[in-house]
Amino acid sequence: MNILRLEDLVAQGKVANQRVFIRADLNVPQDDAGAITEDTRIRASVPAIELALKGGAAVMVTSHLGRPTEGEFKPEDSLAPVAQRLGELLGREVPLVSNWLDGVTVAPGQVVLLENCRLNKGEKKNSEELARKLAALCDIFVNDAFGTAHRAEGTTYGIAQFAKVACAGPLLAAEIDAITKALEAPKRPLVAIVAGSKVSTKLTILQALSKNVDGLIVGGGIANTFMLAAGLKIGKSLAEPDLLGDAKAVIEAMKARGAEVPIPEDVVVAKAFAADAPATVKAADEVADDDLILDIGPKTAARLAAQLKSAGTIVWNGPVGVFEFEAFSKGTEAIARAIAESSAFSIAGGGDTLAAIAKYGIEKDVGYISTGGGAFLEILEGKTLPAFEILAKRAAGG
Repeated sequence: MNILRLEDLVAQGKVANQRVFIRADLNVPQDDAGAITEDTRIRASVPAIELALKGGAAVMVTSHLGRPTEGEFKPEDSLAPVAQRLGELLGREVPLVSNWLDGVTVAPGQVVLLENCRLNKGEKKNSEELARKLAALCDIFVNDAFGTAHRAEGTTYGIAQFAKVACAGPLLAAEIDAITKALEAPKRPLVAIVAGSKVSTKLTILQALSKNVDGLIVGGGIANTFMLAAGLKIGKSLAEPDLLGDAKAVIEAMKARGAEVPIPEDVVVAKAFAADAPATVKAADEVADDDLILDIGPKTAARLAAQLKSAGTIVWNGPVGVFEFEAFSKGTEAIARAIAESSAFSIAGGGDTLAAIAKYGIEKDVGYISTGGGAFLEILEGKTLPAFEILAKRAAGG
């Protein structure tokens, strides 16, 4: 995908003395007192800001936080805690600017944080009037917020239409590169892991991937539905019997291409969904009527691990069992370790996936960890994200 990149503009000396507007994703979790409980997104935004400052730009940064009502400021919607944390990370004070639409005072070499952009009327609906006002604030617009790339809003799309120059920051550019490497030009075999509680929420992803991947590993409640489709009994496990036809169609689509959806040959079951429920390993065709399948069994885990170790590219979205419960975490751990040990290029995304990566400490062994949940899923569905589309259009002179 051809887009302009902030790194290139800085290298060419094109951001010196320019007003640079960075749309970051600083939507961090907070406790009841407003204190930030996890700052990954703020830390991930620092390289773009430092790059623009190094290039001699006057830097404005904004983000949404939570779900504020447009036009109605409430203290809990303020980016004040973010400004403080960002200042600590940058080693300089980051002033927070309110009511900034009619103009911002910032000098080259300085950075300011513009208050929650979703407080501006027309942000969510991407009003043209707002978009033109936003574009008038800057010489260069930088989108560095992959987490919002699937939304066409004022600060993610509209401003990119009207700004003099629109480019991608290092975080967004890295996502585009990783996704291109994994899905558009993958080293084969390409193996995807799609897991979660429901087929319905991932059906379009499964259908899109079945046209492209060499192996499609399903896990969690999704695997239960596929087991049903393969004629196996699943007891009282979570499944969606009304989607058996869709599951069968995915299996057939893969088979027609000489690829497969591996069905579990053994599973870990319990009589109740609880951390302390006794876990029993059973062959996939021996599941009792009162059993709950909560993980894949050791034989299945070993078979999938071998498949992952010999892959060329791996896409991972979702744990394959209830990995939060120790007794039902072995399958997800085996998958995680196999991905870590594989020489394949791997890209992982989704909240539960990131939690599993953190739990098993394999962050450094995954090729790329995607920062956007919804955006990552829409990419897997084969959709072109609005933020990507407008940046590519502007790069092509549109």
